[in-house]
Amino acid sequence: QVCAQLCRRPCYCPWVPPRCPRGSPLVLDGCGCCKICARRLGEPCDFLHVCDQSQGLVCDYSTAPAGTGGTCNFEDDEEGCEVNGRVYRDGEVFQPSCKLQCHCLDGGFTCIPLCQENVRLPTPDCPHPRRVEIPGKCCPEWICEAQDQHLLRDARAVSPVLPYPCQEWGTEWSACSATCGVGFATRVSNQNRYCRLETQRRLCMVRPCPGLPAAFPA
Repeated sequence: QVCAQLCRRPCYCPWVPPRCPRGSPLVLDGCGCCKICARRLGEPCDFLHVCDQSQGLVCDYSTAPAGTGGTCNFEDDEEGCEVNGRVYRDGEVFQPSCKLQCHCLDGGFTCIPLCQENVRLPTPDCPHPRRVEIPGKCCPEWICEAQDQHLLRDARAVSPVLPYPCQEWGTEWSACSATCGVGFATRVSNQNRYCRLETQRRLCMVRPCPGLPAAFPA
């Protein structure tokens, strides 16, 4: 049994072409009549609704029941990945933003940051470091802000008003320094009343230490 999908002539197309999602270009349908949105990787397709050939996609009928549509896939079963509506080939290295570099591999992708996530602690020449976005630059940078207000030494003094809103930031707590008994964990954070980066410590205990045998009293 042979089935065919006939094309109607003349073409009857809408006056306004459809608005396609990001990454899906306008192409002619399978009859070469009307402009439609090209189907992307993994989307259903058929004779009329064609796949995006600019991305190397074809309508794959291998897994579809007879007489039904197929699924857009890479030609020759080539693996790929889709990020933000764009399809990348297997092995391709790409940058979805200036802060990330990604690698498409085996249908998935891994990314590494291009901006250094270093921590700057207060120093005598830079007592109040702060990381800010610089216009025209992708990665944020550390700047040193002079603080005109004098910090009162009295522990009961009220915290001064900072010249800028404090954006809380901190690293994760480190692993406990002791495998048993009481130890301490550290982190770098600005969550204090002066919004100043400092190394903080807290007590921790993973588990109690096992007791000594009775033959060996402490």
